Amino acid sequence: MFHPQRASKRSVTIAGHETSIALEPLFWEALEQAASVRGLPVNALVAQIDLSRYDADQLNPVNLASAIRQWLYAESISLIAEAKPEPPSGA
Repeated sequence: MFHPQRASKRSVTIAGHETSIALEPLFWEALEQAASVRGLPVNALVAQIDLSRYDADQLNPVNLASAIRQWLYAESISLIAEAKPEPPSGA
């Protein structure tokens, strides 16, 4: 059963600078798994997500925690779509 939990802060290093990010444990676990699947340290994956938020809007990027949550959601939707069987041809 799902039980909501409060966010916890962790420090990550992005481009040589340490920053603190507050995410709920569910998102920290998902981020660690996503990094592991890609063979990356969590810091490296966070750095990639950090760059993508600036690519999306250089003047007013969303905060990093929000960008991470959105990236994780988009990844989960992508995985679901990939796992969905295609209908038989001619149907």
